[in-house]
Amino acid sequence: MGAGHDHGHERGHDQDGHGHDGHGHGGHGGGGHDGHAHGVSADADRRWLASALALICGFMAVEVAIGLAAGSLALLSDAAHMLTDAASIVLALVAMRLAARPARGGFTFGLKRAEILSAQANGLSLILLAAWLTYEAVERLVSPPEVTGSLVLWTALAGIAVNVAAAWCLSRANRTSLNVEGAYQHILNDLFGFVATAVAGLVVMTTGFARADAIVSLVVVVLMVKSGYGLLKESGRVFLEAAPAGVDPDAIGDAMVTRPGVVEVHDLHVWQITSGQTALSAHVLVDPDRDCHAVREDLERELARRDGITHTTLQVDHAAAELLTVGAPRRPDGHCAEPHGAVHREEPHPH
Repeated sequence: MGAGHDHGHERGHDQDGHGHDGHGHGGHGGGGHDGHAHGVSADADRRWLASALALICGFMAVEVAIGLAAGSLALLSDAAHMLTDAASIVLALVAMRLAARPARGGFTFGLKRAEILSAQANGLSLILLAAWLTYEAVERLVSPPEVTGSLVLWTALAGIAVNVAAAWCLSRANRTSLNVEGAYQHILNDLFGFVATAVAGLVVMTTGFARADAIVSLVVVVLMVKSGYGLLKESGRVFLEAAPAGVDPDAIGDAMVTRPGVVEVHDLHVWQITSGQTALSAHVLVDPDRDCHAVREDLERELARRDGITHTTLQVDHAAAELLTVGAPRRPDGHCAEPHGAVHREEPHPH
């Protein structure tokens, strides 16, 4: 399939097995379409991520010092969150470099899914950090420490400015990549956290209500869990090779079977290699009097136009040849059994 490896109709992770090796038209497809532009512009994204990383690291050191001096859990939790922000950006930069490596050896798609691993690590780190902050916040609700409200307020306001700048840098990168989106969610949650911390600092400074610091930390926890869960869910779909969100394989199969010359489509699979790179494989039966190559090319053009899928592997055979397949499952009446998941073309009823 990918990286110039011609595996015909066979897909390494397709365990359904077509059982049609040796057909003269097997394996016509776009498995070698790696020349298409996929994913994100790594060079442009690296510059924006590096700019955000510099902003985050510079402010984080200042925040830790002030948080310790003010005795504020909200500030220290924001600093801890900024540490994970920095780690997420470093991880994203490393993943981009790995994903840009050409395919070779056993890695027929290269290391493109390193970006998805990065997104999953970012989601998990948000969940784990939220658990730690919950524990600390509950302790401070029970026994609130002395908090210097003015230091918390002014530091949080400065943090808002830094995070707005960092979020703007990451918004300039291509967020269709789960890798970039993971880093962006870290920064965005930190921005929300600073807004909440500023409110807590103002409350402590004007009313002396020290528990406001811990309450704000719990609000930030909710936002972190929401973002972390979203990243884990989306990256998990890629690893489980589910169809991309918003893509209906049944609808794609129905559309394919209506194309001229197509009799049946089965063993249809749609999955994501990485963010923005959707792949499709299928076994297609065509009318005996039609040119298999022409039908395949028509299907590839339609899949690219209608669904934006340019990485396809289509095994195309004549319908009559399918009936002669050695070892094909047969019904008791001697005819070939209908393949699992087959989509048939509807023939018009005679009037």
